[in-house]
Amino acid sequence: MPLLETIHSGKRQMPPRILVYGTEGIGKSTFASTSPNPVFIPTEDGLDNIDCAKFPLCKTFTEVMDCINALQNEPHEYRTIIIDTVDWLERLIWDFTCHQYRVENIERVDGGYGKGYTIVLTHWRRFVESLRNLRDQKNMIVILLAHAQVRTHSDPESTAFDTFLPKLHKSANALLCEWCDAILLATREFGAAKGEIGGGQRILRCTPSPVGIAKNRFGLPEVLPMNWSNLMLEMYKS
Repeated sequence: MPLLETIHSGKRQMPPRILVYGTEGIGKSTFASTSPNPVFIPTEDGLDNIDCAKFPLCKTFTEVMDCINALQNEPHEYRTIIIDTVDWLERLIWDFTCHQYRVENIERVDGGYGKGYTIVLTHWRRFVESLRNLRDQKNMIVILLAHAQVRTHSDPESTAFDTFLPKLHKSANALLCEWCDAILLATREFGAAKGEIGGGQRILRCTPSPVGIAKNRFGLPEVLPMNWSNLMLEMYKS
């Protein structure tokens, strides 16, 4: 086929790639379980009380990749793949890399000096490429779940402040956040009186703010109820 005939014009609706992160117990897994016909690839315990389809707990990076390959190569009717969680997956990738280099921790890989964090990106890219294949060839939604961590953000033009971001090394964080279509912070409404997080409804922060990093390519509002139907309605209303 001539190369010019492969040009595509106009919008092309593809399954979304979503990273949802938040503190433990906020309901990330429950939220993801309401996506269309989902299947979980668990890297940590915590799904016992959720009615969902799930692979056995993955204890190695190889097991995670085997699950993804099974979804790629075997017949099934699942429409959403959920990695629960990518920060625990990061530990498995570090263990895999340490085993390759016969060292005890990631700081000592290839002689140290931070080289290990660069080398593991090769495995992260292989992981992302396998998810890309599922999305492109199997038309599957991709949901990555992560815990949140607090980091101090320094800005030369303002006072330093604490903010939420996914609990990943900065290199992996940058890779996944760039690849995903939406980075959503799962949290609660601020209390009206004191400006503190209280018992309000669970929400998704969809745009950048001092509270935490977020983004989306769908024109989502700043905040949405933590509900899959609402998210899809806003994502595809245009």
